[in-house]
Amino acid sequence: MSAEIEARIKELGITLPQAAAPAANYVPFVISGSHLYISGQLPMENGKIAITGHLGDTVDVATGQRAAELCAINILAQAKAALGGELSRIRRIVKLNGFVASKPTFIEQHLVINGASNLIAKVLGDAGIHARAAVGMAALPFNAAVEIDAVIEIA
Repeated sequence: MSAEIEARIKELGITLPQAAAPAANYVPFVISGSHLYISGQLPMENGKIAITGHLGDTVDVATGQRAAELCAINILAQAKAALGGELSRIRRIVKLNGFVASKPTFIEQHLVINGASNLIAKVLGDAGIHARAAVGMAALPFNAAVEIDAVIEIA
């Protein structure tokens, strides 16, 4: 199964980065029982925040969706680190919580977070179908446009 997941990642043209270190006083993930909790991931690419700003102002929906995809890629990178390289231990993505830096008049947070939901489903198939929240925020760390955390059931 791990080989299948890795093959899908490759087919999608994705290279999982090294899991990012925490930016403050927290850990990047916690395993408790059969659940893996991934701390909020930002749209990091090549070691820096790739997409900054607010939706409905300097960032359009398509760019916000790309930011959400980058967050999802970083969630997968953290999961791989947490699970000793074995993404096959993922039984199900239980929930994604998506936070979108938005102007108060922006109301399409759900469309932005679809970027992450779609990518996770493509990579993990049925195990990637999940519950979700998509909420607007006044600001996010480092002026990131999107932040997403995850709850994952593992074997």
